[in-house]
Amino acid sequence: CAAPGGKSAHIQSLISEDSLLVSNEVIRSRVNILKDNIIKWGAGNVVVSNNDPKDFTKLENYFDVIVVDAPCSGSGLFRRDPEAINEWSENNVQLCSQRQQRIIADVFPALKKNGILIYCTCSYSKEEDEDICKWMMEELPVDNCRLAIDKIWNIIESSTGYRFWPDKVKGEGFFLACFKKTEGDDRIMKKTKQKVDSLNKNEIAVIKNWVKKKSARFIRYHDTVYAIAEKLSDEITFLSDHLQIVYKGVATGLIIRDKFIPDHALAMSHLLAETIPAIQLDYNMSIKYLQKKEIQTKADRTGWQLVQFNGHNLGWINVLPNRINNYYPKELRILKESE
Repeated sequence: CAAPGGKSAHIQSLISEDSLLVSNEVIRSRVNILKDNIIKWGAGNVVVSNNDPKDFTKLENYFDVIVVDAPCSGSGLFRRDPEAINEWSENNVQLCSQRQQRIIADVFPALKKNGILIYCTCSYSKEEDEDICKWMMEELPVDNCRLAIDKIWNIIESSTGYRFWPDKVKGEGFFLACFKKTEGDDRIMKKTKQKVDSLNKNEIAVIKNWVKKKSARFIRYHDTVYAIAEKLSDEITFLSDHLQIVYKGVATGLIIRDKFIPDHALAMSHLLAETIPAIQLDYNMSIKYLQKKEIQTKADRTGWQLVQFNGHNLGWINVLPNRINNYYPKELRILKESE
């Protein structure tokens, strides 16, 4: 339930480079915004998938940690979003409660023994919070974990979890609980069926001018070249056998007849070589670039170049002898005109 991706970006910031985050969104229409936000975050150790929770039963005993940020009735958003009040009903609370149980039951086998399950909602309803925790403790092999909470945070501990009331914390209404799985196995037998389309030596030589000299494996997927950390490549290949993968690693670009066309994701990533030329834009020209409008700027060379604002990468332009082509992705462009 990962879209739009705020919690995924936060989790990615907490884990090590050698760890892998699988960020899943079941609703196809929402998975693209999740992918776009993961790309903006610039990390290469994330896989974005578009699967139903039951698809994860094939990954029994695989994950160390699972976060279920469950779809809910949304009462915790009343202060921020008045429309949430009109959409709330007791029937919706019951519907969400049943859906939350199904999600947890489907994904639970994928958690290894002694693994951690974080359950959270943006609902105040006991039926979606403490009652779900009680159901877990009755039906699943879990221990409820108490967390170290500083009193100055004003988080209220309930019978099985923690409530974040918007009049007490700097945020919206929220509920969180933590569990440890007590049964199962702590490993999974991994077999990979998928053949990986690797690059040849000439293609690798072309792309290495664009990326930092890190241990990465370059693979071709639907014509786009992706950079996958060597330590994570086997895991990502294994996951590709079992999940509908939407995005993985860093999309670096296309190689056509030994010429490289960089992807927007490469500009956003930490993988981009520091030797790539960049042009600084002022604020007004940066907004024009992000609106995917024609921009004017001084360039002392032709070809692909980064554009930046205050040292932060915005994306790519291709400087031609008589014009500059703006390659900011049209689906991300700013639509609103400033007054």
